[in-house]
Amino acid sequence: MDNDGKDAGHRIPRLPHRPSAVFCANDVLAPGVPQAVYEAGVRVPDDVAVAGYDDIEFAASAVVPLTSVRRPAVSAGRQAGRPLVRVTTRGAAHEHAHFVMLPEPAVRRSAMAARVR
Repeated sequence: MDNDGKDAGHRIPRLPHRPSAVFCANDVLAPGVPQAVYEAGVRVPDDVAVAGYDDIEFAASAVVPLTSVRRPAVSAGRQAGRPLVRVTTRGAAHEHAHFVMLPEPAVRRSAMAARVR
């Protein structure tokens, strides 16, 4: 767990208008948020939902399983590798390519009961 997530979580209960949800830049920061808000009597997910990004293995096994955004890593690797294979094994000319990878939600308990304000 990263202390930056916990530091951010300590600020949430003191906000004049507490958010109903917090989206963290990654799953390393995210676990600190529920821990910090819980210390102030704020409940996850009942009072505030928390979500992260990357869907690391720890996300599913946290005390309150963390909702996260899963990157399609295998698909991205395949897409990135195809042009490399063409150039190195077939002597094809290098061509620039643009790929769009759609992330997938991994919805878990940390975001399931946040009340609407």
